[in-house]
Amino acid sequence: MTESTNISDQKQIFGHPQGLFYLFFAELWERFSFYGMRALLTLYMIDVIFQALAERDYATAAVYASYGSLVYASTVIGGKLSDKILGMRNSIFLGGILMSIGHFVLAIEDNMAFFLALSLIIVGNGFFKPNISTFVGTLYEKGDPKKDSGFTIFYMGINIGGWVAPLLCGWLAATYGWHYGFGLAGIGMLTGLIVFWRGIQKNVFGDRGLPPNEHVLEKKVLGIKQGILVPVLAVLSAPLIALLLSSYKAIATDGMFADQNIVNVIFTGIGIAVLAYLAFEMYKANSKERKELFVAVLLTFFMTIFWGFHELSGSVITLFAARNIDLEGIMSAAQTNSLNSMFIIILAIPISMMWTWLSKKNWNPRTPYKFGLGLLFAGISFYVLAISGGSANDSGLVPFAYLLLMYFLLSVGELFMSPVGLSKMTDLAPMRLIAFIMGVWFLSSAFAFQIVGFIGKQLAIESTDKNVGGFETLTVYTDGFMLIAKYALGAGALVLLASPIIKKLMGKVH
Repeated sequence: MTESTNISDQKQIFGHPQGLFYLFFAELWERFSFYGMRALLTLYMIDVIFQALAERDYATAAVYASYGSLVYASTVIGGKLSDKILGMRNSIFLGGILMSIGHFVLAIEDNMAFFLALSLIIVGNGFFKPNISTFVGTLYEKGDPKKDSGFTIFYMGINIGGWVAPLLCGWLAATYGWHYGFGLAGIGMLTGLIVFWRGIQKNVFGDRGLPPNEHVLEKKVLGIKQGILVPVLAVLSAPLIALLLSSYKAIATDGMFADQNIVNVIFTGIGIAVLAYLAFEMYKANSKERKELFVAVLLTFFMTIFWGFHELSGSVITLFAARNIDLEGIMSAAQTNSLNSMFIIILAIPISMMWTWLSKKNWNPRTPYKFGLGLLFAGISFYVLAISGGSANDSGLVPFAYLLLMYFLLSVGELFMSPVGLSKMTDLAPMRLIAFIMGVWFLSSAFAFQIVGFIGKQLAIESTDKNVGGFETLTVYTDGFMLIAKYALGAGALVLLASPIIKKLMGKVH
């Protein structure tokens, strides 16, 4: 039976393949674990790991950036190993198991265990994240107009996990202790794996997601079968990454801090290597493939800019919420991480229906126009935070409504870009490179965390006082948000101006 026959014969649910909804729930629980942990991570480092350091904000920003960069850079390696050896199913299971272990290790009250846990999540995410998203693309024929709405539905699953997790994990951490919150994140990851396994047992994926051929796992390298060697090397890499993450040092010069972290150097090397490999593949490709690969890289660059501002939600914006938002009687600073996902859930179906309706009218804007508009929404959202200081009370706290509006606007921008971009990557990438290109797409988030780290260091408020806040911190944050707004608005305008050229390069890919 051919793959195209499998696709056309799939049982449909709400007009989409039933396999979409198994991946929907598997990713929901995986994102529950990831965002539950992320909601606590910055605050945990500030209050526990680096609590005694005068430069605790700076140290937290540096480690958070290194962790985030490696989490997403690892998807390139995981995507390539999936293409060549493991296949998507095996990669998802390997990644999920490693991430589960990492979340449970976070529940151990030890600083070295903390860095080991982060490294296990980094390695596991590299195998899990690019492959489950790619799996969604294989459920549709290339060019299927339902694919955009399918990815948006899948994206809603991601955000259900991202909405519930900070609320529950944040509540557990505040009520019983940090490590209960981290432990619940681990349970979420295991649940995601069980859902995925049930889908395989019911054969809802047909023959998709298997290794590239039946002999590749048995092939030996250095006398060891590849199917065994890859998981072993993945596990062995975790302690090394933990040592690299924990090697952070802050050097003070004239009252200013600079960090010495080899992770940044390694990450730069990974980025150069990926770009070199992409250049090689573009050189080998035919004219049509070369244009499409170029557009894929360009869209990834635009997404990097957006994520560089968006991912501040887990660091600077969380600290702004803790120090300068009036949250009394509403939620904790950790729980504010749920707001973005809440709005995605509310808006995902209406925006998905809007794209479908516009397509029927032949009014659906091409992808580059959506990207430009998404960046404009991001700029406006940070402008809202920038002007919030004018409504501060005597304690330097601003109304919660500003944060709520900011996340609403940022979420609209995200839905204009991320699910649409995910869909376009599967159309633009040659079949032989599809998981790798998806990894490159997620590399945009890796580079984005370098932006997050840079901004976090510039907006660091150095103090060992857990109650640091007031008008001094408010001024630092709002001035920073104004600069971010200007850069995002400028980037959006440039993308809109360049959209006619990009549209021609994309050809028939909408």
